[in-house]
Amino acid sequence: MTQTTSGKGSPAAPFTASAPPDCSPRRRRPHRAWAVAAVTFVTIVGAGAFASLPGLLIDPLHSEFGWSRGMIGFAVSVNLALYGLMAPFAAALMDRFGMRSVVASALVTISLGAGLTVFMRHSWQLVLCWGVLVGLGSGSMALAFAATVANRWFVARRGLVTGILTAGGSAGQLVFLPLLSWITEHHGWRPVALTVAATALAVVPFVWLLLRDHPADAGLAPYGAPEFVPKPPPVTGAAVRALRALARASRGGTFWLLAGSFAICGASTNGLVKTDFVPAAHDHGLPVTTAASLLAVIGVFDIVGTIGSGWFTDRLSPRRLLAVYYGLRGLSLVFLPMLFSGTVHPSMVLFIVFYGLDWVATVPPTIALCREHYGESSAIVFGWVLAAHQIGAALVAYLSGVARDALGSYDVVWYTSGALCAVAALMSLVVRRAAAPRAPAVAVAR
Repeated sequence: MTQTTSGKGSPAAPFTASAPPDCSPRRRRPHRAWAVAAVTFVTIVGAGAFASLPGLLIDPLHSEFGWSRGMIGFAVSVNLALYGLMAPFAAALMDRFGMRSVVASALVTISLGAGLTVFMRHSWQLVLCWGVLVGLGSGSMALAFAATVANRWFVARRGLVTGILTAGGSAGQLVFLPLLSWITEHHGWRPVALTVAATALAVVPFVWLLLRDHPADAGLAPYGAPEFVPKPPPVTGAAVRALRALARASRGGTFWLLAGSFAICGASTNGLVKTDFVPAAHDHGLPVTTAASLLAVIGVFDIVGTIGSGWFTDRLSPRRLLAVYYGLRGLSLVFLPMLFSGTVHPSMVLFIVFYGLDWVATVPPTIALCREHYGESSAIVFGWVLAAHQIGAALVAYLSGVARDALGSYDVVWYTSGALCAVAALMSLVVRRAAAPRAPAVAVAR
């Protein structure tokens, strides 16, 4: 007895059979799920930085190479489309090879694509490097990655965690966009591309050393789960599995409502504002650095809005939340063309704050609806919904460049996107409730 209670025994004494497996010191430590979420957040922050760059490249590439804005917009659209189309396959690949291997490989691919752009001389090279390579790499770290982490590591607080991870993309925009715009204005676009390449490589060691694929790898139950969940075996046939999930989901109207509304979401955010806000503001005499800083401020308020949306999603109807988000977004876009000027005035600041709160607030309720309807396949199905998001973004990124070349302004694109957001709000209200909830009872997390 004295040896087991005096603390002078062997170092293994606290782990003997007489000690309870869930002793009080262990309970006081944060659950490992939060560390995994932190690494995921940092990774998505990097992905947000990479996604923020295309809007800064339009004018410099047009000036240096004489490429039309439509041509540059096509390269951006390829990037956005592959970002979405890769997401469901990436989710399936994570089930086969693990999140760590897939994300590390994606970061290396991004670094390669961004680094090679400094040597390009022809427009097809922009499509290959920034469109294909960076698109495939960033698509592997898309929001389906956030959904996979939330589904595997969390039972309680899933909506909140989804909101936090989604906000990581905006955090990347916040941290890097003003710096990248300053570098572009004073030193050209090539140092910016090299900065993206170096940043992607810098994140790889953190992913490889700290990210874990499943709670069972650490001998833990998911956060808030009532019992330990064994790690499932690797699932082979990632491509077939992703396609089968699409085939099953597409048989119902719910999938098409979610995919259609999320396509409009992508058209009105990544495809339009993130790509065209800076050049549109510059058309009205606003300096590029100032316009980029405003876009970064959108990222500040998006962090607040997305985390708040995750909190609301845990408590309110995701369908009604989506209808409110899309409706308010549409109204703001209709008024935006009247707010552009050569200086920053209060009405533009109000738009920035308002649009920032709404930017990616649609993601937590959309993921929640996918989880409600598609259960264990929800991450893959959400990947396909995200693919629709990026296809919508890609179409608008290309068409807005064509409209600017033909009409001399982006006004018609803002008005059209505002009207489409009203349609998305109606689509969200039509989404039916799942006939039988699949989620197990959630234990209260300690």
